[in-house]
Formats: sequence, structure tokens, C-alpha cells
Amino acid sequence: MRNVDPVDARILLALDADPQATTVALADRLGLARNTVQSRLKRLEESGRLREPSRRLSPAAVGYPLLALITLSISQRVGQPTHEGISRIPEVVELLVTTGDADLLARVVARDTDDLHRITNSLLEVPGVVRSNTAIVLQEVQPLSVRRLLERHAGQ
Repeated sequence: MRNVDPVDARILLALDADPQATTVALADRLGLARNTVQSRLKRLEESGRLREPSRRLSPAAVGYPLLALITLSISQRVGQPTHEGISRIPEVVELLVTTGDADLLARVVARDTDDLHRITNSLLEVPGVVRSNTAIVLQEVQPLSVRRLLERHAGQ
């Protein structure tokens, strides 16, 4: 896969500023040909570099205001099936393989602490999960954003 270049970064920044912008509007704003913008966006989507719009939605907007980070230790013999089992739990919105004391880090959303307890028990029922450790997020100081990286990459 080809990396995002400065032109791609400019397109993504313009799209970030106006998510509803048409390809023509983006092309006009950036001084690029419509076909250039369209083909680059298509390439970014097909390569997996441009992620789905649902990532922009706050889980609180659909009734899941509580965010927790759960580290999971798993049996080393059942990695992939365990990953798949965890990924089937809808409240697990992100799952990362990590180094250190735990094997996985799960970003989990819940309705409240009782719901989080239910979700944690569901995680522990997945074959291969040995142990969990939960930290409730009290405040999101800086939400995930790559905007400043894109600005640097675009030369802005």
C-alpha cells in the first residue's frame, strides 16, 4: 500500500473541515482536478487508509456514555479465535494487540457501571481469555485525531 502523500493529506484535511463536501467542491477548494480528488479518495478507501464514517460518531450519542480500557491476558494457544470472539461483542469498539503485562487492550463502551460489569463478564466468557483489568475513563482530554499529523504532512 502506498503511503498518504501531501496531496492526499490536503484532500483529507479539506474533507475533515467539511465532511459533506462534494468531490467537485473539494477539487475547487484545493485547486485540483475533480478526477484527481475522486481517484485519490477511492484509492484511500479501497486501501483501508480512509476509515468508515461511523468512527466519527460518539458512542454517547447512541446511549453508551461510559468508556473503559480493558487489558486482557489470553491463552497463547488460541489467539485468533479469541480475538474473533472478543470482536463479536458490540460494545468492544477497538481491540489492539499489545506488549507488556497484557496481550490485548480493548476500548469498551457501556451504558453505566452495571452494564460495564456485564460486558466484562462477557469478555471473560470468551474462550482463551484468562484475566482482565479495567480502567474507567473519567475524561477524554484529547480524542483520537490525526489532524495535526496531516497538517504537518501537507506542509501547512
